[in-house]
Amino acid sequence: MSRNAPRIHTAEAEIQALTSLIVQLPEGRRVELTLDDGSRVLGIVAVQPTLQMFFDGDGREGSNSLLRLDDIDTPVQQHRVWLDSVVGLRELPRQA
Repeated sequence: MSRNAPRIHTAEAEIQALTSLIVQLPEGRRVELTLDDGSRVLGIVAVQPTLQMFFDGDGREGSNSLLRLDDIDTPVQQHRVWLDSVVGLRELPRQA
């Protein structure tokens, strides 16, 4: 995995917001995410994300987290989402 991220965060409030999302994304949870560009992604959390250190384009170090989701309709397709781009999270019911 690359050690670069499109955005990094160093402010405590931003890091707390990322941490709050992480605890809502345990492995196996079915979710619908709304991203800051207005798009939506539906998937199953493949692995609970963790807060990690990355570098931005200017070489500054800070935190971010990358989420890997398996697509609900096509499980072999994966989505990778930067957690700081998530503006909405909705848990979806489990399939019977």
